[in-house]
Amino acid sequence: MKNLTDSFLSLGQWPLAGSFGFNTDILATNPINLSVVFGVLIFFGKGVCASCLLRGGAIEQLEKARAHLQKVEMEAEQFRVNGYSGIEQERLNLINSTSKTLEQLENYKNETVLFEQQRAINEVRQRVFQQALQGALGALNSCLNNELHLRTISTNIGLFGAMKEITD
Repeated sequence: MKNLTDSFLSLGQWPLAGSFGFNTDILATNPINLSVVFGVLIFFGKGVCASCLLRGGAIEQLEKARAHLQKVEMEAEQFRVNGYSGIEQERLNLINSTSKTLEQLENYKNETVLFEQQRAINEVRQRVFQQALQGALGALNSCLNNELHLRTISTNIGLFGAMKEITD
């Protein structure tokens, strides 16, 4: 307790300053004043420094994001262009394929029509031939009698005999 009272007594022996002011002499400045100034600067300045650092980091991140956005936009444009050209190529391939298929179907149709025409023509020929043959047989049967029939047979036998003598 004696130390405490001594310290108060010693405070009382100090002369009171007449006014408050700043000491501009750097060598005579009290270290306590410097520590107070540094403390105030650190206390109030750390927010400013932190916000400056954060702002610098945010600006850097913003620039990176903008560069990435431009890169992605260019890639998207490239995909869009490639997509349109791919779609156009597929459309042309589909048109060509459909055209070839239609041409093949047209050829097949023409061949089928030609085949059916030939078949119909052959069928008509066959019927006409059958009818002509039946008409000829009918005409022969109506014209032939036994005497004419025997004469035709003997003439044919005579012809065959003559042909045999020529070949011998």
